Formats: sequence, C-alpha cells, structure tokens
Amino acid sequence: MSRLVGHTDSPHRGLCGSITGNPLFESSDVLTILLLVALEGLLSADNALVIAVMVLGLAKSEHKAALSYGLIGAFIFRFAATLLAVYLIRVGWVKVAGGLYLLYLAIAHFQSRSGQDASHAPPKATSWFGMSAFWTTVVRVELVNLAFSIDSILVAVAMSPKLWVVLTGGILGIVTMRLVVGQLIALIERYPALVNGAFIIIAWVGIKLIAEYLHTAGYTHIAIPQWLSLGLIGLIFLASFLYARQHEKQKLTRTERDTQQLYDDEAR
Repeated sequence: MSRLVGHTDSPHRGLCGSITGNPLFESSDVLTILLLVALEGLLSADNALVIAVMVLGLAKSEHKAALSYGLIGAFIFRFAATLLAVYLIRVGWVKVAGGLYLLYLAIAHFQSRSGQDASHAPPKATSWFGMSAFWTTVVRVELVNLAFSIDSILVAVAMSPKLWVVLTGGILGIVTMRLVVGQLIALIERYPALVNGAFIIIAWVGIKLIAEYLHTAGYTHIAIPQWLSLGLIGLIFLASFLYARQHEKQKLTRTERDTQQLYDDEAR
C-alpha cells in the first residue's frame, strides 16, 4: 500500500488542486470512475465475503435491513476517509485491530465446531453491550467497513486528484459490493458447507491486514501483492465451492436413499 501512496503529501495537493487547478470535468474522468468501480470490486471481494458471513447469522428476514444499514455506514466512512485520505496512513492500528478481530472470528468459529459437522450454518448473531443481535451485527459490519476503507481510498486518491471522481467511483463501488454480498449470501444458503471455507478466507484476510500494517510501518520488508492475495482467496473459495457441491450431492443421495428405505418398509 505504501508504494501506491508513495508520498503522503500528494493526495492532499491533488484534492486541493482539483478546485483551483484542474478542470472540473474531463472525458478521462469517466474512464477513471469505471476503473475505480472495477478496482473497488476487486479490493472488496474479501470485504464482501466477511459481511455476507456476518449477516447470515441473523434471521433471513433481517438480511436486507442489515445490509442496507451497512451500505449507509459504508457511504459515510468512504466520504470521511476520502476527506482524510492524507492522514489515513497514520492510523495503521485500525488495520491491526481489524485483522485481529477477523482472526478471532475464524478461530472462534472452528473452535465452536470442533467435532461437529463441517456443513453447520454460520454462527448465530450475538449481542454486545445490551444491544440486540441485529444492531450488534450492524455495528460489526461497520467496523469491518472501516478497516477495509483505508486501502480502497488510498488507491482511489492515487488514481485521481479530483474529490468528486474519487467519491463517485467509491460510492458506485460500494453499491457493486452490496450486490456481490447478496449473491454470496444466496450461494452460501444454497451450499452451507461453504461456511468453513469462508472462515478460512476470513482468517487469511486478517493475516493480510496485519502484514500490510507491519510492512507499511517498516517492521518487515515482506509485502503481500494484491494479485497473490486475490488469487489465494479465489483458490480457497473454488476448493470450498467444489467441496460444498459434492457435500450437497451426497446429502441429497442419503436423503433419497432414506426415503426409499422408508417407502420399502411401509410397502412390507
């Protein structure tokens, strides 16, 4: 991430310069917005998966409302993060906190399911500090949005000096991510065995966030390329999906066999 922002003063000059120097609108701005939407979709793949798993802990009737509140919060964080982009590099602890929290989620999931069927549904939503399970889930979604906003905004301000371009691309990207989350929820509901694979990805994302902070802060010289992270997420998801499909086929076969056995017993 440090290579993308390079000099921390450039985003500040660019955002201010968009008012006094550069033309307000250029035809190239449209292409930049489209690129930002595509980048947001790629950078938010892991974010979308984390949110999907969190929301699945609620009753199905509450999914849409939780995602809608999460979308509103994402807009607010994106706007604030854009205005404060030049300072975001100094709040790396947000990444560390987010990474540790995601690792905690993954460890807690597998500990609670040790010795149980790997196809169990996502853990039920729990309450924090007297809040209902619904609002606790919304707060958790917003905390995840905050941790992931840093990378997306730093990439965006590196691509365009214009505030309105960065905001437009980011907002459209958030809407795209909301659609992706909906598809992921439907997929996990159809293939419940995907949940364990999703938590493996969540653990990897937590490790990646912590590693990025350590690299940016100069503690290590190891940088995780974005293509490697996305490729690993894709492989884990593909392997989990193939396993989940096979698991559902076996479960369906067992159900058909049990039904046939019941029919034969009644026939006798």
